[in-house]
Amino acid sequence: MPLSPPAPREHIHSRDIAVRGYRRADGLWDIEAHMRDTKTYGFPNKARGTIEAGEPIHDMWLRITIDEHYVIVAAEASTEAAPFTICGDITPAFAGLKGLHLGPGWRRAVRERVGGVHGCTHLVELLGPIATVAYQTLVTATTQKPRDKDKPPRHLDSCHALDRNGPVVQEHYPEFYTGE
Repeated sequence: MPLSPPAPREHIHSRDIAVRGYRRADGLWDIEAHMRDTKTYGFPNKARGTIEAGEPIHDMWLRITIDEHYVIVAAEASTEAAPFTICGDITPAFAGLKGLHLGPGWRRAVRERVGGVHGCTHLVELLGPIATVAYQTLVTATTQKPRDKDKPPRHLDSCHALDRNGPVVQEHYPEFYTGE
């Protein structure tokens, strides 16, 4: 069901994010995100002169390469457009994500390595969708392997539909169903 009709309004800002997952020929996985911010009006900018309507304020890329255990083996960032000339100077810091595991403690570890003045708010924001797409990209490949039947899949209790007390778990994972 779509959203209800909105009140009369004027479009001001857009943030477009695309995240894609790729299986590489070498057995690793690339998860790549692109973010672009635009406004519907032009405005002055000290670093760039005037940023015209529709011209990117932010145009940024982030790629992580992970193994089948969700460990980052490489990370790379690029800033093609930003409001300040120094914004792109921080992109090499994102290589410091190497070695992190996408799992429990992920957000804390990201903040420690590239949070605040040690990173870029916009690139860090992309790491949330990147982690989700990493899971969605690898889940089929990793679930085709036999799993420990005594250990619940890690996605149980991750959302309303996968509640261990609910009908989806009762049907698909009855051994881990905890409802009545």
